[in-house]
Amino acid sequence: MKKLYLSDADRKIGGVCGGLGEHFEKDPIIFRIIFVILFLTGGVGLLAYIIMWLVIPRRPKG
Repeated sequence: MKKLYLSDADRKIGGVCGGLGEHFEKDPIIFRIIFVILFLTGGVGLLAYIIMWLVIPRRPKG
């Protein structure tokens, strides 16, 4: 089973969208657009992004 990690390679701010893209094997731009739409329609996108940034671990080195 694949584990969700923040992306070190494809990150613009915290690596959340890049990590989601790697985990679900989708383009991270899709997740970025979803977060922006959620942000513009009530601010939930920003809160969700920050929570995920704090909860999702970084990929272990090695």
